[in-house]
Amino acid sequence: MRGVSLDRDALVARGQGFNQLRDRLPVLTRIHVQYRLRIPPGTREVVDRALARHVDRCPTAASLRGAVAVTWEAEIEEK
Repeated sequence: MRGVSLDRDALVARGQGFNQLRDRLPVLTRIHVQYRLRIPPGTREVVDRALARHVDRCPTAASLRGAVAVTWEAEIEEK
């Protein structure tokens, strides 16, 4: 993440999809991602900047742009 090295277990992501019925067909309308990060001290600003660009830089979000909303939240612990 932008020059910040994380341990393998320092990043956990959980995604959840939301569907709405359109013409009796369930259609994916939103994806919400919850991140849990454990970052090195002094890297919060870099991590916050990277997360702020998440949707713009995510290949999946770019593929779904205009059809599916992508939202996220992050729980960050400096350790």
